[in-house]
Amino acid sequence: MNKYLNRISKDLVNVNFDSYWPGFESVAYALYDKSYVYLFNHPRMEKNQQSNYQLLNWDEQFMGCTLILYNDFPTAIVNIELYEDYESLYSILVHELFHGFQYVKGETRFANEILGITYPLSKENVELRNQERIHLFSAVLENNIIKKKQYLNTFIALREKRTAMFNNNLLYENLIETIEGPAWYVELKAYSEKSPLDYKSVLKKYGKNLKDKYESTSDIRKSCYSSGLFMCLLLDEFLPGWKERFWGKEETLYGIFKQLSDDVIKISNIEISPETEEVINFAIQNRKNTFENFEQQKGIHLFIEGEITAKSFDPMNIVSFENRLLHKNFIKVGINNEDYFIQQPVIAYSKDGLQNMIKLHLILKNNPIENADSLKIDGIGVIKGRYEKQENILHLYVN
Repeated sequence: MNKYLNRISKDLVNVNFDSYWPGFESVAYALYDKSYVYLFNHPRMEKNQQSNYQLLNWDEQFMGCTLILYNDFPTAIVNIELYEDYESLYSILVHELFHGFQYVKGETRFANEILGITYPLSKENVELRNQERIHLFSAVLENNIIKKKQYLNTFIALREKRTAMFNNNLLYENLIETIEGPAWYVELKAYSEKSPLDYKSVLKKYGKNLKDKYESTSDIRKSCYSSGLFMCLLLDEFLPGWKERFWGKEETLYGIFKQLSDDVIKISNIEISPETEEVINFAIQNRKNTFENFEQQKGIHLFIEGEITAKSFDPMNIVSFENRLLHKNFIKVGINNEDYFIQQPVIAYSKDGLQNMIKLHLILKNNPIENADSLKIDGIGVIKGRYEKQENILHLYVN
């Protein structure tokens, strides 16, 4: 059993969730490792007199740190093997519990993930975006109220300029910020509560991604977490009570935030800095290297070709390059009217969007068992089709 299991369950019984967000209530949660799942607070949980959790064997429902519907009830799940210190484990669990709270509140402002994975690296957009992120960070850390407002107004002006130029991209960012910004907000509060660091150091830790131009350009989705968080922090300063009025709206977090502007600033010429050129080249090369590193791995290279449908995947762990998507964590696919769970990195060749694919590329440790009309693949199952073999490369043609 993980050394933090009892401590975290006691803390979550005693914590005042209202101190993180008004009305915040806990849903069920599960901490798990590669063997077992420790399920807490679930309405369909079997009562256990020896412990306050139900012990389950791990299965594929428990992947990543996220919110799932376990037996039709929102359940926050966290992989305890990913976190070494208590404050990180506790705060990420509070983060995922908040997603459960959003579910209970009927949150609907979710982004189309295709827009994030296919997000274009325009020079003008990257230049303006990185400028605005620096102003947002500075607005939170600044103590002088006049300078703070100047940073805030400039951030909004830059965001409005980008909205006029790249509306679809900004819709994606605004929606991710709306969902993940408040979750990072309660995570920061929970982390600060348990961490030995002072509050300003915690702010800098969580704001590091706002200032890192290379990382924020390489991972658009994740970069929206910190911008959403810092908008929440400024709303606390300038619009008390905003959290009580946050639910049941179509308006995004930024839509609420831009009401704080009290000075119209016009952004005219956009000068592309040499650093922006470097940042974009870095992001493109990074994606290319990720695919090349995958393709150069040793093992049995299996290509599955035909009509393949994505059933579920982890949008936070997908890299896009040209017409290919590298699912770094897992993907569940439909082949020949059967579902297969692939818990390893796999390259998907897209046909039309994220769901429809024409080819998968996997690297296996062991040779599949060859049958007359199928391959039996370790950890995946039996897939019917015609296959060809040449040294360490297998092509399996399905449908």
